[in-house]
Amino acid sequence: MLNPQIKAITDRIIERSVETRAEYLKNMAAQQAKGVLRGALGCSNLAHGFAACGKQDKADLKAMNKSNIGIVTSYNDMLSAHQPYETYPEQIKAACRSAGSVAQVAGGVPAMCDGVTQGQPGMELSLLSREVIAMATAVGLSHNMFDGTLQLGVCDKIVPGMVMGALSFGHLPTLFVPAGPMPSGLPNKEKARVRQEYAQGNVGEEALLEAESASYHSPGTCTFYGTANSNQLAIEAMGLQLPGSSFVPPSGDLREQLTDAAAKQVCRHAQAGTARMADIYSEKNVVNGIVALLATGGSTNLTMHLVAMARAAGVIVTWQDFADLSAATPLLARVYPNGQADINHFHQAGGMAFLMAQLRKGGLIHEDVETVAGQGLELYTKTPALVEGKLQWVDCAEQSGDEDVLRPIDKPFQETGGMQLLKGNLGRAVMKVSAVELEHQIVEAPAVVIESQYDLEGMFKAGELDKDCIVVARYQGPQANGMPELHKLTPPLAVLQDRGFKVALVTDGRMSGASGKVPAAIHVTPEAIDGGLLAKVNDGDMIRLNAITGELTLLVEEKELEERSIPAMDLSANNIGSGRDLFAQFRTMLARPEIGASAVIK
Repeated sequence: MLNPQIKAITDRIIERSVETRAEYLKNMAAQQAKGVLRGALGCSNLAHGFAACGKQDKADLKAMNKSNIGIVTSYNDMLSAHQPYETYPEQIKAACRSAGSVAQVAGGVPAMCDGVTQGQPGMELSLLSREVIAMATAVGLSHNMFDGTLQLGVCDKIVPGMVMGALSFGHLPTLFVPAGPMPSGLPNKEKARVRQEYAQGNVGEEALLEAESASYHSPGTCTFYGTANSNQLAIEAMGLQLPGSSFVPPSGDLREQLTDAAAKQVCRHAQAGTARMADIYSEKNVVNGIVALLATGGSTNLTMHLVAMARAAGVIVTWQDFADLSAATPLLARVYPNGQADINHFHQAGGMAFLMAQLRKGGLIHEDVETVAGQGLELYTKTPALVEGKLQWVDCAEQSGDEDVLRPIDKPFQETGGMQLLKGNLGRAVMKVSAVELEHQIVEAPAVVIESQYDLEGMFKAGELDKDCIVVARYQGPQANGMPELHKLTPPLAVLQDRGFKVALVTDGRMSGASGKVPAAIHVTPEAIDGGLLAKVNDGDMIRLNAITGELTLLVEEKELEERSIPAMDLSANNIGSGRDLFAQFRTMLARPEIGASAVIK
């Protein structure tokens, strides 16, 4: 039986989305009725479309008797998560040929890494890159040569952008093809310790680089449970990836056969005209993805990405939906920064199959859904394995392999999920509470206002923050500077908390997967540059952050606030360097975070 709270929230999402969802499905039906334009292209157009193909593929495309699968790839060889995709296109083409189809690389999308750009000007392009990826995906598919698509993407903005772009071709069957996480490196607790030691000046850059290099050390996604792995988990829970494929290592026979299976599966759907992405990306599957995210304490970035992706399919989801689903969803996993384990430990403890089986057992996810693996979620509670060298899905273990990492539905880490919605006169914000100890979830302290993340380090080293305080980092929102993640604020604030001070962060910027033990009210909307009250906060103003009741309040009399003027801000430097000048106008088009912070999806 479906949990009544989950049902009620889903019902209101469906009701809220009636008109937009109907319009989207109508548009997809119209595209499907026209058919794949490859069959209607003029001779010159078609010749351009297969000019570079091999002899057999060219003959098959000329004959119009085989499906053609468009591959969109995020491959580059600088970044560990995307490097494994180098060999995928040729492997996929061979698998498609064996399934009686043809495959072509339709296009590539940019894939940047927040880990490289963290604390640098280039980070201000990060969120905006999602919009570029969405448009690049659509450009690649716009040739209308394809009967289905395979999306090769992992990591922060890449998967959401690809989903948004692919949904504009939602009349086609689409599968997402993951590449898997790198092997476990330096334990996360030790990595965090070295970062805090460096913040205090107790170790130098050589020791810090050694620790970071031992953490991020080989091909594959980073192993902590940030946005990259949250994407993989949510996409699988929504039925857009093959069951159990998210966290299989990048190398080895199992990963290779899963990639072949994904290619063959989309060929089957293309040939049969089944599993349209528009149908899979339904209100119920969106809820399934959110519930899985909340049950595992996933990245707060998904409170924007899942909203934007859903809107691309005509589904209207709000932060209130997230909050109410979180209240109904127990926390079943502890993966760093919500615990000390990494995503490999989660996978080894039972991973996606055990998680989905427990959510299903608790009536927390919808079973009457369509997925790339077929109707329902039965296969998503099984584990892919090689049996006598062949890929099969086998029953998952009935018990968790490690209850410090992954627990059954009747023995959760806590009764509610990983996120909280905060509301008050400062606006609306989200907070990851799964990693914050209960004793730190209520902070009432004077504000310390900064308008650049780079200001905090000097104040910390000068001892100016050795007190109870709430750091207000403003003008970090989408329109102000592209909404960079503010990971570099975490180590000094964590040190202050360890020293016994009551500290918190309030910002219109992002923290995402770095949101850990320090309470952080992030994505504050409206942002300071968009009329938000953050712009009027002064040093010393008292602020109340209460993650238990969901309160975020500036404790200043309303009359005084009305009389305060907003200080003039010169943000022109945000338009200079690292390509930021090319995105200056784009930033002004970004919507508020609560509706997805998108320039292309409203």
